[in-house]
Amino acid sequence: MLRHIAEYIGSPSAKEKVIDAVSFVLPKAVCKISGALQKFSAIADSIIEQLVLICNPRDMLTILCEAIDSASEKINITLYLNPLLVGISRVFISLKRRQYKQVKAAVPVVVRALKQACLSLDDEDELLEDLFSRAIGIAESIRNIQEKLVEGELSEKLRTLLSLYILQVVTYLSVSLGDKTPKCLSLVSRLSCFLHYCHLSYVGLLSGSDIVDLSSFLNEEEDGDNTKSCFLDIECGAALSVIWGYISNDVVQSAKENLDAVENELKYDQIKKWQVIGMLKHIFSSADLPWVLKKHAIDFVCCITEGNISGGSDGEHLYILPYIPSIFAAMQGIQTVIVYCPDAQLRKMAYNAMKKVLADIPTPERSDMLKALIIHSNLPSMKAILLDCVREEIRTEANQQPRKGPIWTIVLELVELVLRPSKGGPPHIPEESDAVSSALNLYRFVLMVESAGNTNYSGVLSETNLRKASTEWLLPLRSLVTGILAENKNDHNHLTGSMVCALNPVELVLYRCIELVEEKLKDCC
Repeated sequence: MLRHIAEYIGSPSAKEKVIDAVSFVLPKAVCKISGALQKFSAIADSIIEQLVLICNPRDMLTILCEAIDSASEKINITLYLNPLLVGISRVFISLKRRQYKQVKAAVPVVVRALKQACLSLDDEDELLEDLFSRAIGIAESIRNIQEKLVEGELSEKLRTLLSLYILQVVTYLSVSLGDKTPKCLSLVSRLSCFLHYCHLSYVGLLSGSDIVDLSSFLNEEEDGDNTKSCFLDIECGAALSVIWGYISNDVVQSAKENLDAVENELKYDQIKKWQVIGMLKHIFSSADLPWVLKKHAIDFVCCITEGNISGGSDGEHLYILPYIPSIFAAMQGIQTVIVYCPDAQLRKMAYNAMKKVLADIPTPERSDMLKALIIHSNLPSMKAILLDCVREEIRTEANQQPRKGPIWTIVLELVELVLRPSKGGPPHIPEESDAVSSALNLYRFVLMVESAGNTNYSGVLSETNLRKASTEWLLPLRSLVTGILAENKNDHNHLTGSMVCALNPVELVLYRCIELVEEKLKDCC
């Protein structure tokens, strides 16, 4: 049947009125068939292309957009969309008047459809490659229109719309095929060709300056909210566009960039470095992106923070304040890699990246950052890692004179956060054994350092705090630990053995803390 339709539409004897009448329903019907049976895809392509050649472009654009919006989950969304996307790219070029207005109305429809397709987990890689190749064809058509427009406001608006579309497609492509690097690179290279044309640079994308301009465009548009809702991932697309360049030199060449120059600029410009770390949060925090892309993003962070060339000095603390929220979000994203990634090497890389970012933050904000990360972490293992970072900060400052940094003032608060949670009572054992062990080790270390130096910067040696630590933290915890061990003394199953092993380090450092506190309380008397 589809072959007969294709032959009739393409024949000279076809009546214009008949074609105009069926064009309103034919694209949707044809694509539903191709969405159900892949063998009809080529015929569907042919029918849509012929309709675009014969029918009024403006009418055809409306019909195609309605068909795209009608995509159903009951069919293969990729096979359904493919002929329609080709039709959109062809009809764009056929538009003669009000091109910007019509392209602007159609692009969000395409973006929503691509999102629906990329979230479909059933499609084969080849189908997705074809889908994104056709999506890039739409970008090429938009560029073709823009090149023919007289330079002016509409021309620049169309270029900006193209920029938004490209960054959004980069995100969807990375989600769908990001773990298939060889297959993805050719498509990313094609997309990267548009960056230079759209006046987008690697530094501008990563620092966010290009994104500010794009966001301003969305806010100024009359239907800004409707358009903006389709471009929620442009920041992620901006970061990914550069990371793909970090992965492949072919992508860099397509973007007409010099990656070595970009890396050097970011290493020596502290403000931009903080901006970059904040922008990369969109990659680290994404639940949809594959681990391999997060790995390259983490490696990029390690690259630009290597040697701490430009950062970490206390004199810069005022300059970092606007970037603290985005850096904090990036750090939380890195934490998810440390905790959840199945690859041990990548977990180690993420931990090193976290330490490098912390070292790149001025001392006052670094203490606040560690405190905030610990407070907002719901994972005992992550709290343990962060408390160990606090201990390393204390160790570093203990060898400096004078050692009055803000890190000392938060020690007791952080220890109490773990040993006496906000809900009151001792911590949950053995679930929180890692965090408890790290908190006790931190407390013990500070006690020893302050005692050896005859100082009390942290307040740990005051009689009030010593008694509080003894009665509210240590003794209740001892009762809990000894009780659990006593209850399971004669139980030799595997789970009990694991629990006892988890409690052994807690018990050892706990008793040492109790001894130290008792000694210091005697000195107070």
